[in-house]
Amino acid sequence: MKHIALLFLIIFCFSCHQAKERDEDRVAFRYNQHNPITSLDPAFARSQNNIWAVDCLFNGLVQLDDSLHVKPCLARSWEISEDGLEYKFHLRKDVFFHDNEAFEGGKGRKMVAADVVYSFYRLIDETWPKPGSWIFKDRIADDSAFLAPNDSVFVLRLNKPFQAMLQILTMQYASVVPHEACEFYGRDFRRNPVGTGPFRFKIWAENQALVVLKNQNYFETDSNGTRLPYLDAVKTTFITDRKTAFLEFMKGRLDYFFGLESAYINELLTPTGDLKPDLSDKFYCQKNPYLNTEYLGIRIDDSDLNNPLQKKAIRQALNYGFDRGQMLQTLRNNVGKPANSGFAPRGLPSFNSVQVPGYRYDPAKASALLAKAGYPRGKGLPEITLLCNTDYLDLCTFAARQWEDLGIKVSIELTETSLLREKMRNSQADFFRASWIADYPDAESFLTCFYSQNGAPPNYTHFSNAEFDRLYEASLLEINDKIRYELYQAMERILIEEAPVVFMFYDETAQFAGKQVSGLPANAINLLSLKRVKVAR
Repeated sequence: MKHIALLFLIIFCFSCHQAKERDEDRVAFRYNQHNPITSLDPAFARSQNNIWAVDCLFNGLVQLDDSLHVKPCLARSWEISEDGLEYKFHLRKDVFFHDNEAFEGGKGRKMVAADVVYSFYRLIDETWPKPGSWIFKDRIADDSAFLAPNDSVFVLRLNKPFQAMLQILTMQYASVVPHEACEFYGRDFRRNPVGTGPFRFKIWAENQALVVLKNQNYFETDSNGTRLPYLDAVKTTFITDRKTAFLEFMKGRLDYFFGLESAYINELLTPTGDLKPDLSDKFYCQKNPYLNTEYLGIRIDDSDLNNPLQKKAIRQALNYGFDRGQMLQTLRNNVGKPANSGFAPRGLPSFNSVQVPGYRYDPAKASALLAKAGYPRGKGLPEITLLCNTDYLDLCTFAARQWEDLGIKVSIELTETSLLREKMRNSQADFFRASWIADYPDAESFLTCFYSQNGAPPNYTHFSNAEFDRLYEASLLEINDKIRYELYQAMERILIEEAPVVFMFYDETAQFAGKQVSGLPANAINLLSLKRVKVAR
């Protein structure tokens, strides 16, 4: 009853807000998150459900466009020193925090450089650890890392060059917050967010719904000079059952729907991955590359001589031994692309399948590699155990059946997700299903998984290769994009040769919206930025 009362309160407040402003045509965008939001504090925006909500409420110094190029946001411009150690940002002078009782008189004040300094030091405050603190870990100067020479200039100082720093600053972790609200609410800032974003907080009933309203004082405009956002409000519900949420979308009670599951995928898509023709008059489908690589990891341990996976030829045979394209068509209605190149996925500017030719289905080559390893037709090859969670059982089973045709016996051990991650961290998983999603849009975010100086995470495979390490370290210092991308591609070729993973597929997002919706973003980081979205009611 308490939850029902809270939900009624949200609807009542939302309706009252509409009634108060009848002179405007109130337009709300409605979508569902199957994973409830845990915090509206950007320092805790570690998962998609939190990130999407935080993006409505806050801004950072810089932002990504849909092509993953870094663009101005709170900073109108910036300069990077020749040695790559100092970033100087020139801030906009027309940005104001949302009105809130934390400010004197309840009126949001102007955002200044000191707010950036406060926000970044708050993020790395060790007395209150926050998930986002890693973005600066071992990267910033030991002394005076964040400076505000005046109200409109912010300076970031690094201890060594790191070429992905600008991309990292586009993450929601790096959002700017006001000290007044953080001090006024303390740890309850998670429920009382105050930012500079295109929408301002209205009400949140945890596990029920969230409502944010248009920030009438937002600073960004479109190409015609019209002030953003176009929407008057955003309402997010938290129906945990995806099938139920799907039915709400089909009934027109949600404007937007994302994610695919076997329970309803065939009601939306044809076997080739297109929207079913009988739905095209009401909905549209938008598919985009997603910076997520799905793979099977192999723990490399040369001392484990009885494990056949320690033989490179066996790892290569596994990669040649199953049909990625057929797997995606059969099980995912062609949502996703076969991982026929390196580990870093499609959608990244450095991705180049010509420079990085990877594995394709070739059972003859797989058989030859088995024989080379001393196991012709799999004779004498011990059974291999693959740890997998239930969400990916169908994909792993598909590959295992094709491997069995070659003589490679793979048994699948279903493992609860949290236990699987624990085993991966503790070096107790020899062969495991995993995925890696970009923290920021640069291949370094993926290749760091194989740098030998990194533990688990992210180096769950314990991969160690001196040439790979040399190239990785060189790429961190390289300021020329073309040269850096060539270094990335050289690293990818090493990974393909050594095969510490079985490359499965590069993910895609599938978004569905009613025909009344326009302006949905199409980016490879799967960020639902709503400031340019329109809904025609």
